[in-house]
Amino acid sequence: MTKERLYLFDTTLRDGAQTSGIDFSVNEKIVVAELLERLGVDYVEGGYPGANPGDTEFFSEKRTETAKFTAFGMTKRAGRSASNDPGLQQVLSSKSDACCFVAKTWDYHVDIALGCTNEENLDSIHDTVSATVAAGKEAMIDCEHFFDGYKANPEYALDCARTAYQAGARWVVLCDTNGGTLPDEIYHIVTKVQEVVPGSHLGIHTHDDTGHAVANSLAAVDAGVRQIQGTLNGLGERCGNANLITLIPTLKLKSAFSDRFEIGVSEEQLRDVTSISHAFDEILNRSPDRQAPYVGETAFATKAGIHASAILKDPKTYEHVAPEIVGNQRRVLVSDQAGKSNLLGELTRVGIEVDKSEPRLDRLLALVKEREAEGYAYEAADASFELLARRELGEVPRYFDVNSFKVMVERRFNAIGDLITVSEAVVKVDIDGETRMSVAEGNGPVNALDMALRKDLGKYQSAIEGLELIDYKVRILNGGTAAVTRVLIESHNTKTQRRWFTIGVSPNIVDASFQALVDSITFALLKADNA
Repeated sequence: MTKERLYLFDTTLRDGAQTSGIDFSVNEKIVVAELLERLGVDYVEGGYPGANPGDTEFFSEKRTETAKFTAFGMTKRAGRSASNDPGLQQVLSSKSDACCFVAKTWDYHVDIALGCTNEENLDSIHDTVSATVAAGKEAMIDCEHFFDGYKANPEYALDCARTAYQAGARWVVLCDTNGGTLPDEIYHIVTKVQEVVPGSHLGIHTHDDTGHAVANSLAAVDAGVRQIQGTLNGLGERCGNANLITLIPTLKLKSAFSDRFEIGVSEEQLRDVTSISHAFDEILNRSPDRQAPYVGETAFATKAGIHASAILKDPKTYEHVAPEIVGNQRRVLVSDQAGKSNLLGELTRVGIEVDKSEPRLDRLLALVKEREAEGYAYEAADASFELLARRELGEVPRYFDVNSFKVMVERRFNAIGDLITVSEAVVKVDIDGETRMSVAEGNGPVNALDMALRKDLGKYQSAIEGLELIDYKVRILNGGTAAVTRVLIESHNTKTQRRWFTIGVSPNIVDASFQALVDSITFALLKADNA
C-alpha cells in the first residue's frame, strides 16, 4: 500500500527567531539553513523580507538547494490593491520559492488588530493568494489564532480557510497561536475544517504553552493535515513551537505513523538528528537539553541497578527505540544506586576497557558511592568520573600538583570614580619538581582562578590553548550559611570541539570551583596525550 506523504515546514529562522534573547545574524541564518537541508525538511521559512535589513539581505538570493525557500509576510492591507502594497510586493519579489502570509482568522483580532471589517479581511486573503500564484510562487496562508477563532466564531474561521483555498493556496495552515488548545480539540476542529478544505491542503502550526505542541501536531495529522510546521529544538516565543527534532523520529519510528506516512527524511538523515540538534545549540551558544527526547544526553540513560543489569543483557527491556537510529548512545549511569554492571557499562562508554574480575573495580565502586554521598554527582560530570576511574586504575599521569591557591576580592573606586569589584588570584603549582606561581585578575574569583591556573603550565601550555570555560553552575546541597556547595563546570576545546563536564564539592564555593577547574585542565591534558 502506498503511504501518504507528510511535509515538514521549518520556521526556526522566523518564528523561532522570536525567542527572547535570540537574534540570528545573516551568516548564522545561512548556517542554520544548511543544517535544515541536512536534516531533510521540505520547507525552510527564512524570515520576513522588508521587515529588517538582515531578512532582506538573506532573501537577496536563494539559500536552499532541495527544500523550498519560503518567505513570510502579511496579507495585503485593507483598502488598497495587492499591486499597491509595498510590503506584499517586497515579499513577492524576494528570491523565494514559496510565500507564507499570516492572516487573521479570529474576528476579534480582525476588529482589534486590523481595524477593518470581516469582509475586507476575506478580500485581503483572496487577493494576496491570487497575487502570489500570479507571481509564480507557491502560496500559503497561516491562519493566525485559528483554533481560538473557531471556538469563538466557527463560521468566520471556516470562511477564512475556504477563501484561501479557493483562491489557490497550496497550504492552509491552522495555527494555535496562543498555544492553549488541547489534542482532542485539535482533532475535532481539524475534522470540521476538512468540510471546506481537504486535508491534503491543510497544515498545522502549534505552540507549546501547555506542553502539548508535539501531541497537538500528531493529533492534527491523525485528523487529516498533511503539513507540519515546527522549529529545531522547539525554539519559539514564550514556551516555543512544536519541536521537529522530536516529531521527526516519532513520525519515522512509531508504527502508528510510519505504517501510514512517509516524510522526506531518510534513515541516514535520521541518524544525524542528534548531531544537528546539538550543532544548533552550539550556534545559539547554549548547552543542549540533556533530557530532550531522542537526542538528549540522558535520553537513553539508565540509573537504577536492576534496570542497568537488564538493559546490558537486552536493551529492549528499557529502550523504546535503539539510540543508534537517532545518532545517540546508551548510557548506564554511575550513582549511589549503581551496581558493578552499571560501572562496567559506564567505563566502556568513556573508553576504559577493564575485565569484570579486576579487583580494583570493587574499590572504585565503593569510592563512587562514598563521594556521591558527599554530594558529587558523576552522572552529570563524565570527565570527573573518567579521571576518578583512571586514577584508581593507575592510568592518569601527575601532570602538575597544586601547592596552594589564594583569591582576593576587592571593591573600590577606580581612577574615574566608578565603583568596581576586582578579583585577583594567585596559584602555585609544581611541574617536574619546579614551582611556578601565576597571578591573574578576573571579573570574579572563579574567572581569576581559571586564568591564573592556565597562565603558566610550562611544557603543557600548548595543550590547553583552545580550552575555555563556557558554563558554570552552583547548587546548594543543604541549607544555612555553612552549606555544602556543588559546582559543575562545562568546558570546551575550540581546537578539537570536545566538550566536557567536571565537578567539585566543598562547604567553600571557591574551593569547589577550584576542584572542578583542576579536573577540567587535567582532563584536557589527558585527552591531548591520547590524541
